Amino acid sequence: MSLKRIFAAAPALPTTATRGGRATRRRFPTGQGCRNHRLTILCGVITVLVFRGTIGISWFASMPEVGSKNEETDRIIAEIRADDDSDPTITSNGAYTLGPKIDNWDGLRQRWLQENRGFPNYVDGIPRILLVTGSQPGPCSNPIGDHYLLKSIKNKVDYCRMHNIEIVYNMANLDGQLTGCWAKLPLIRKLMVSHPEVEWIWWMDSDAFFTDMLFDVPIAKYDSYNMVVHGFPNLLFDDKSWIALNTASFLLRNCQWSLDLLDSWAQMGPKGRTREEAGKILTANLKGRPSFEADDQSALIYLLISRKDEWMDGVFLENSYYLHGYWTGLVDRYEENIKKFRPGFGDERWPFVTHFVGCKPCGGVGDYALETCLRNMERAFNFADNQLLEVYGFSHRGLSSPNVKRIRNETTRPLEHSGKINVRTSLLEGSASQN
Repeated sequence: MSLKRIFAAAPALPTTATRGGRATRRRFPTGQGCRNHRLTILCGVITVLVFRGTIGISWFASMPEVGSKNEETDRIIAEIRADDDSDPTITSNGAYTLGPKIDNWDGLRQRWLQENRGFPNYVDGIPRILLVTGSQPGPCSNPIGDHYLLKSIKNKVDYCRMHNIEIVYNMANLDGQLTGCWAKLPLIRKLMVSHPEVEWIWWMDSDAFFTDMLFDVPIAKYDSYNMVVHGFPNLLFDDKSWIALNTASFLLRNCQWSLDLLDSWAQMGPKGRTREEAGKILTANLKGRPSFEADDQSALIYLLISRKDEWMDGVFLENSYYLHGYWTGLVDRYEENIKKFRPGFGDERWPFVTHFVGCKPCGGVGDYALETCLRNMERAFNFADNQLLEVYGFSHRGLSSPNVKRIRNETTRPLEHSGKINVRTSLLEGSASQN
């Protein structure tokens, strides 16, 4: 059948109707208009796809969602903090230990020093000292804390540079059982046996600042001792006080006695039930101690009290200068110290160390408001930093300001004053001229 016949056979389209002799046009159903709109939308979608394929996907992908970078940073930091290596160090009989027992360290070390004379433990009659400090492996939960950790290590590097002291900054937890304040013990032991050329290991907490940059520790005073720690005999043995001494800053001689002390000291440190039960013993026996898990300072106090005959002959309790200085009684007096004295005393006239006990700038709950701690830590850092800056002709604009100002004009002949760049010599000259 031809197309012509098909169309001829089909009825006429109902486009018009006669009503009363007049032609009336009928309206098309609305479905056809809808189909036209759909077709328009489909064409628009195809156009967008073609356009996107032409200019590349990267143009669209270059506009990330707001906050995506911050979320990724937070995720990475959370993963770092959550990484906890808690593998215990145990002996074959199940007892905790800092490491394999060393019985003849004095003899082994002496033999090593004789065979390695290029690494003497005394240089020009002065014992070699290694300052050790550190912080946790992960970032601070409070970002400002990392900034003050940086200021703390800068302060220590400056002091060590002036006094020919070597320094180690540690961020690794060497023993999963000894965490927190206890982490210093395995670190000190490892450094002690790894550096037989070092005569003294000097531990210093990250929240302690040197504030008398000129003061020299009177190391010859301790020739007959193996440990130097800030403390008071009456508080230790009469009062049995839990603050009789402070372990934020102490010196330990590299010898067998010290290795044995570290082994005994660490017994209360393993985290978990051991540390919790030890905390109960310490609270029951030390005056004024609150109820919490064992800490290294209380454990040392208890060890020296309970085994006095075994250990005290090797310990020097220092209080003639501030090997540890409690910050609340010191920071507000810095301006008075500057007016009346010069660095070099190390005592209340010009405190050697200012320790921010009870402050938690890195995060956590402290005994003092964070703002108070940060403000006073800034003052302590600048108080110490000025002692170096003034050698170069600068000073902080104030103890609360990180900004500096010039206090001496430049010279066209700098080499004439090159000796002044020796910070220690310059400070000694200034101290002698004003005292």
